[in-house]
Amino acid sequence: MSVYSSSKIDGMKQPDRVRFIVCGGGYTCDHERVNTECLADSRTERGKGSLNEPESAEDNILDIRDSPASDRKPVLSASSNQRDTELFEIIEKLQGSRIDEQRCEFPLPLKSHLLKIGGGDLPLILPPKLGGFWIDPPLERLADVSPTSSNCGVDPESYDIMERDREAKIYHEFFRSRYHHSFTAVDPSLGPLVLSVCLEEEESKLRVILRMKQCTLHGVFSVSLFPNIPSAVELAKMLCDRVTVSKFEVVSYLKAPELITAFDEHRVSPNFKFGILYQKDGQFTEEDILCNNEESEEFKELLSILGETVQLEGFTGFRGGLDVCHGQTGSEAVFTSFHGREIMFHVATKLPFTEGDPQQLQRKRHIGNDIVALVYQESQTPFLSDVIKSHFLHCFLVVRRIQGPEEKTGETAYQVAVTAREDVPLFGPSLPDPPIFTDVRINTKVTKLF
Repeated sequence: MSVYSSSKIDGMKQPDRVRFIVCGGGYTCDHERVNTECLADSRTERGKGSLNEPESAEDNILDIRDSPASDRKPVLSASSNQRDTELFEIIEKLQGSRIDEQRCEFPLPLKSHLLKIGGGDLPLILPPKLGGFWIDPPLERLADVSPTSSNCGVDPESYDIMERDREAKIYHEFFRSRYHHSFTAVDPSLGPLVLSVCLEEEESKLRVILRMKQCTLHGVFSVSLFPNIPSAVELAKMLCDRVTVSKFEVVSYLKAPELITAFDEHRVSPNFKFGILYQKDGQFTEEDILCNNEESEEFKELLSILGETVQLEGFTGFRGGLDVCHGQTGSEAVFTSFHGREIMFHVATKLPFTEGDPQQLQRKRHIGNDIVALVYQESQTPFLSDVIKSHFLHCFLVVRRIQGPEEKTGETAYQVAVTAREDVPLFGPSLPDPPIFTDVRINTKVTKLF
């Protein structure tokens, strides 16, 4: 790294220039008109340990002629390693300023108020002061009906995300290996339609898929129901009586099956990654939560229910962005397979801890890039919906261990609540009333994560 400045030439004052060169990284940054006095001040502050080191003839001294003589401070050169350290300190501070914009502290008046509350159970989740999140089940003072109950449009009896994903693969499973036809049309009210028809002669069945902008419908009909094979229009109307087109065009493009398969399965993901946060008693801030290192026996028990603790080195399953070669993201993680899907949990307490970094960037860079996170509460300290600032985290599933039902004394039970941003659509499966699960029903929580 070299630092130099210009000087007066032929009585003309040249603009100050500072150049930083990091040879190893091949990075050069050239800044014009730098306030050399401020830079000198910062060098003096950060390099107090090197005040007695002699200057070398090879080092260029910062020119501070522009500043008043009385305000000038001596500029002493440092070793190459020290100047490298200074540059990286600047970069780290700039990075810290960027992360500061995503910090969120629990509002102090609310925090003080909660600490004074005596008796009674506190809710698992509290809404932020400015709103922007929905909570299920809602606080009694905010609403009387759960946003994911059947009264709000999500039918718990019909909702099954696993079943919907299996339907997305029907074309690939039943059509691609058989002779079939696909048709297209544009309906005045429904928009573009794509119809696929396959005759399963061995079972005397007619399998039909109708794709619309709103949804995809699938039906299987016995051939014996029809004296003659119905037309494409008739089959489409059997699946959806709102179809008004009078004609379908046959799809003759040779690569159409590949495109249709990609369309049907575009929303199906075989792998998922979720964050897991550990919130202890009295922890109201992001920094407090991310700095936890110790795991209680109760927290370990929940992790064992969610999945298996695996060694990351040499792990061959879905790694969810974790390092499985050099140990840079910790040595362990929690992994599971659920309905044919591989799930990697980013457990905050298992990710690398950095001394002196209250923001724990090594942990937040993984959990902050997840869409959904599970929060385990060790006590009755509520979780604030927006306490973890991230552009990607949209939903939190909060779990608190409680005493089991009276008739089942001693059985482990968990109370569950969900919070998500307002732009996240309401989703199922709906939570029971009260939202309490025993460990044998923990799979419902995993399904809710999807």
